[in-house]
Amino acid sequence: MDSLEHLEHLDRQLVEELAQVARETVRDELREQSRKQRRTATLYAASGAAALYAGAALALAVGLALAIGLPGWGAALITAAIMGAVAYALRGAAHPKQAHPSAPGHVVGGTAPGAPPSGLGMPYPPMPAEPPHTGDRRA
Repeated sequence: MDSLEHLEHLDRQLVEELAQVARETVRDELREQSRKQRRTATLYAASGAAALYAGAALALAVGLALAIGLPGWGAALITAAIMGAVAYALRGAAHPKQAHPSAPGHVVGGTAPGAPPSGLGMPYPPMPAEPPHTGDRRA
């Protein structure tokens, strides 16, 4: 019986060592992945900052070009309006088309009562305008 207890002790020790090695391996792998993700995030942030400065330089160039024939305040106002229109267009391109609040069937705060929680507000798929063609032309 003494040899069985000794083997159980060795088994427990082996399991603990394997668990430790597995933890260290997973920790090292996660550290490597997070290092790569940090580098990617840093590059995206730098790219965004460079784009912001490029946009500011473009706005300045437009304002200075308009200031040739207009007073400075007028050129700045027109430049601000142009930049606002560009921002609005980019925002519209980023978000999918949504129902206008005054549109019929629009429900404020979510989907219609009884509708599935799909976010579309439709309990069933829309009906097609024409029946599907089967390729069978017996007529």
